[in-house]
Amino acid sequence: WYHDNLTRHAAEALLLSNGKDGSYLLRKSNEREDLYSLSVRGKDSVKHFHVEHTGTSFKFGFNEFSSLKELVMHFANQPLIGSETGTLIVLKHPYPRQVEEPSIYESVRVHTAMQTGRTESDLVPNAPSLGTKEGYLIKQGKIVKSWKTRWFTLHRNELKYFKDQTATEPIRALDLTECSAVQFDYSQERVNCFCLVFPLRTYYLCAKTGIEADEWIKILRWKLSQIRKQLEERNATLRS
Repeated sequence: WYHDNLTRHAAEALLLSNGKDGSYLLRKSNEREDLYSLSVRGKDSVKHFHVEHTGTSFKFGFNEFSSLKELVMHFANQPLIGSETGTLIVLKHPYPRQVEEPSIYESVRVHTAMQTGRTESDLVPNAPSLGTKEGYLIKQGKIVKSWKTRWFTLHRNELKYFKDQTATEPIRALDLTECSAVQFDYSQERVNCFCLVFPLRTYYLCAKTGIEADEWIKILRWKLSQIRKQLEERNATLRS
């Protein structure tokens, strides 16, 4: 359950997509060389706790342990306390490193049932992807070319946008299987813009920062590559 260079974002996506309450993993912290992060899934969020390696022991809050195994055994019986909310979380299900290590844009093979005696042959071949993202983007109107801020959510092959984050019904849901390209766009007067090309319309969107625009482009392009890959595999199966 040690996942080495897994990022905080990818750990959250992994545990939320494929874990359950009490699923946990250990990873290197990107803050200091002597720090690790213990990422634990609660009911609907992931908490991150620092574990400091002193060279001879592991410090966790006010406790000190001679080994990581001792730390996990201790907290398997005593709840962790989430500092901001007071949420109690127990380490129950180690998330194995023998699955395909993900980056935020890669799909993951998931061991379907830890601790039920299943073997490597039980790996799910087509696990849900980690490709989920949400956030505010500024969108250009179709007829009146004004720009309005909308809340976007990306899940599976659907990109939805809402009037704002509190809205329950989307204004529109875009089917990415119909999208042919995603790319930076420099034709607008605004900065950090990109576009999605569909048969009947090209959508122009702008992010607050170049980094954020780049993240959206990367994950959307990854989605399109996965869609093409699945289509090619389906066609190959039909031909055979």
